[in-house]
Amino acid sequence: MEMFSKSTENKFNDLLEKAYDAEKGFKKAAKNVDNATLKNFFTQKALEREGFKNELRNELLANGLEIKEDSGSATGFLHRAWMDTKALFSTNDEESVLEEVRNGEKAALEDYEDLLEDTSLPASTVNVLRKQRNAIESSYNRADYFERIK
Repeated sequence: MEMFSKSTENKFNDLLEKAYDAEKGFKKAAKNVDNATLKNFFTQKALEREGFKNELRNELLANGLEIKEDSGSATGFLHRAWMDTKALFSTNDEESVLEEVRNGEKAALEDYEDLLEDTSLPASTVNVLRKQRNAIESSYNRADYFERIK
């Protein structure tokens, strides 16, 4: 018996794929800044996203869903390449990295909201998704704060 629709399964796999992308992106961001506070922030976010991957994989498996991707997406690869290009030509690397982090976090929030609209999700899955969504929102707000004080 399938608990979720194919659409929900695909959305879950998209979140997992984007968690891989975010982890890689935060690691890259940490390498592209000199500010110790930002480097620590990005490093912590990469570790957080590693935890998100594990939680999402567990939810997929617990609900009998297929895991389709383990390495990130082509879009994520291109986004990280764009971060490198912007950093190369920008006079303020940290500001451009923060801007890209905010863009990525905003897109992630939209993806989580979309999946959370599915009323067939079990409470345990909703709790995991809300916890992750709230952490992403906090990350977005911190990146916004760092960008404003630069």
